[in-house]
Amino acid sequence: MLGQSGSEDCKEQKIEIAIVVSEFNYDITKIMLEKAEDHARFLGASVKIIARAPGTYDIPILVKKILEKGGVDAIVTLGAVIEGETEHDEVVAHQAARKILDLGVEYGIPVTLGVIGPGATRLQALERAEEYARRAVEAAVKLVRRVREIKCSQG
Repeated sequence: MLGQSGSEDCKEQKIEIAIVVSEFNYDITKIMLEKAEDHARFLGASVKIIARAPGTYDIPILVKKILEKGGVDAIVTLGAVIEGETEHDEVVAHQAARKILDLGVEYGIPVTLGVIGPGATRLQALERAEEYARRAVEAAVKLVRRVREIKCSQG
């Protein structure tokens, strides 16, 4: 049964996360960061690192550096990609999301996506900021616990 090993490593351990947040659209991402920190505390996780990327497109390089350094159980990414007059928002959001996913899989560490967009208006992004931040933190905490259960399972 998952989580039933007697190993010391399998006991409930503190969860330490990093948050990588975009500075672009800071009026939105500031709210996201505050809510993410609050929700992490609520879930019993501690925020060990906060890294600020210039924009959402720039988040993956900071995620990679944190993963290389180690010392966190998961990384939460936060950003807001607002719809413009061209398809630039789609390129930014899709490429960032793809690389964020790839890094988590490559390193075997949960890296969650709390990025609003593409296609969101500024008003939609403001309305979704708290929810996206909470969901990204909750996913990170759940994934850490589930990865630990798998590592600790017998047979």
